[in-house]
Amino acid sequence: MFEALVDGMIAFINILYTFTGNIGLPNYGLAIILLTIIIKIALYPLTKKQMQSMRAMQQLQPKIKEIQNKYKGKDPQKMQQKIMEMYKENNVNPMAGCLPLIIQMPILIALYRALFKIDYIDTAHATFIWVADLSKVDPYYILPVLAGVTTYLQSKLTTSTADPTQRIMLITMPIFIAWISSTVPAGLALYWVVFNVVGAIQQYYINKQAVGLKEGVTGK
Repeated sequence: MFEALVDGMIAFINILYTFTGNIGLPNYGLAIILLTIIIKIALYPLTKKQMQSMRAMQQLQPKIKEIQNKYKGKDPQKMQQKIMEMYKENNVNPMAGCLPLIIQMPILIALYRALFKIDYIDTAHATFIWVADLSKVDPYYILPVLAGVTTYLQSKLTTSTADPTQRIMLITMPIFIAWISSTVPAGLALYWVVFNVVGAIQQYYINKQAVGLKEGVTGK
């Protein structure tokens, strides 16, 4: 079944490559960029819920901190109850961020396998600017660095710097992503960079919509 997903990914990439040829810009790198944008649009309803939940949780951090300080070491069960009540009152689902990640993993693995298995229609177009072969590692590590930087920028839009754990993740996760991107095909690193850029744009838009929630919370 998973091989069918990989074969489907290959077919879709070739369809998009054919489209780039029809518009006079035949290139597999451009096809992967289009693939990423299409996937991002398809996942947007789930991504929007994830981003709204993460943003709302960030805005609720001061209130959560108050509850934790009030019940810490005294009544942990009451503390969790109060926090869950706050989430419910503000329509926040702390698990909302998991589903898009779960869906994303098979896509990443399928693309990874597809880049090794793909039979390019024209190998001369299996490039992206400085990358001679998208199925190989970026020789100059530019895409891995961009993957790390864009991961940092997108995470910064939803990370509370007041939370020590989130501050650590804000630094360590981009480094981890950059390292992983330096070991996988450049096409996958390109996908991740574009995915982050589109995600950051979506997050910026959602953050602007979330201003009303922050005002409602602080007004209570």
